[in-house]
Order: sequence, then structure tokens, then C-alpha cells
Amino acid sequence: MNISAISNIKLEGREFYVKRDDLIDPYLAGNKYRKLYKLLKTPPNKLNKIISYGGTQSNAMLAIAAMCKNKGWKFDYYTKPQSRTQKTLSIGNYYHSIKMGMNHIEVDEILYKNYIASLFLNTNDGEFVVHQGGAVSEAREGIEVLADEIRDSNIDARSIATPSGTGTTALFLALALKEFRVYTTPCIGDVAYLREQMQALHEIPENLIILEPKKKYHFAKPYKEFLEIYKKLLTTGVEFDLLYAPAMWEALLSQTKEKVLYVHSGGVSGNENMLTRYRKRGFNLVERV
Repeated sequence: MNISAISNIKLEGREFYVKRDDLIDPYLAGNKYRKLYKLLKTPPNKLNKIISYGGTQSNAMLAIAAMCKNKGWKFDYYTKPQSRTQKTLSIGNYYHSIKMGMNHIEVDEILYKNYIASLFLNTNDGEFVVHQGGAVSEAREGIEVLADEIRDSNIDARSIATPSGTGTTALFLALALKEFRVYTTPCIGDVAYLREQMQALHEIPENLIILEPKKKYHFAKPYKEFLEIYKKLLTTGVEFDLLYAPAMWEALLSQTKEKVLYVHSGGVSGNENMLTRYRKRGFNLVERV
């Protein structure tokens, strides 16, 4: 079992703790390591294929690809049609996933929703379907391990923060750590969408607080304020991802005052691709740590 360290950083005059789940593994790290924990413990001979779906910048996609390579499992990943540019890039999560053996299958946008639903009805023995972003009830076991690590650390903070796509990590952390306040913010969709995703797994507990973004952000779209937050965070000596972390840090800095433990959700392997997109938009970039 990999127990991640806790760093101490200062940002805008405030002190924060950072749970360094990003350092667990170059590809299989962050909340995806936690969500896939049960599958990681599954003996290689128990399965032969993992099936999942989502976007081609997905951190979950990359983590599953790394896991399947290590286990010797096949990996089928379904997406809506992708641009030729995306498929020919030699950087980013998609490129690395393909290099690790991922079988990419495109489905026409009109048929996509029904086709994905059919995946759960037509699995064969030895196959397992992982919901988009790793949002499965099996993720609870790994997140409870994370909760135990946080509890055993005895830090002088009683608030935790983790950004949300599906909200799986935040939800199961809040359920496991009732003595803590758990902050999250939606990075895909709005608050209503996030609540819907979490309620599909479990009733939302009172200690889980969803911070409303100051405006509607489109996932993976370059934003000047996100780049500025990324730059500020680099000065702490810790690199955070450009897809989820900026929205969470923006909400924390503007809507909270206490000492907070930020659970680093990994995903920095995708920054190379995102920084390229910022550069093409004419933004002034900085060197990564």
C-alpha cells in the first residue's frame, strides 16, 4: 500500500496542507489511484478486460491504461468522435494511454448515450466496466484507505478540499470522515449536476459542502484566471493540474478562511497538453517545476 506524504504550503498569506497523492505513481496517481484501489488489488487472472468511456483528456483514462498495462488486461475506451489533431498529438493523456495499449473506439455522437448504456448490459465473464471518471461504488474502499491516512496524520486542520468531476472522492471522503468538513466544487457541469451524480451513489452527508464557482466554467477550456492560479501555485513548489485544481483553489481562497488539507488529485501529466492550448491562445506561460 502506498501512503502519500503531506506537504505544507503558503498561498496568499494562508497556510495549507497538501496530501501528495500526485506522487504515488507517474500515471496511476491522485484520486484515480484511490478510485481504482479495489481493481488494483484484483489478481490479474480474475479479469481480462476493462471497459470505460469519457473524454480523451481524462485522467481516469490514463490511470486505467496504466493499470491494465501492469495487469496484462485489455482496455477498451469509448469516446465521441475526436478531431484528427487530437489523435495525432504526441503529448497528453490520450497519447500516453494509446502508447500503453489502450484500444480507442469512437461512437457517433447521436448514438453515444445509448451505446454507453448498452456496455453495462453486455459484458462477458472477465470484463469489468468502469463508469466515466471512475465513479463506481467500488471506489469507496480506496477512498476509505485515504480517509484512514488523513485521520492517522493528526494534522491540526479539520477541513478537507478536493475538486469534483463526478464527486465520488468528495462524497466517500465525507462519509468516511464525519468529524471533518469536506469542501468541493464542480469542475464539470454545475452544482445541480454534481449533486445528481453524487446522489446516484449515496445520500449527500451534511459535512460535505459544495462551493459554488463564481461563474460557469467549461471543462478543459483555457481561462486566464485559471492560469494565474496555476502560476501562483507553482511558487509553492508543488505543481497542480490545470483541469480541476484551479477551480477548487479559486473557491477555497475566496470562500473559506480556515486551515485546509487539499487532497492533490494528480493529473499533472495532462498539463503539457493544456499548456500547449494556453500557448496557442497567446497566454504568457511559465516554466513548470
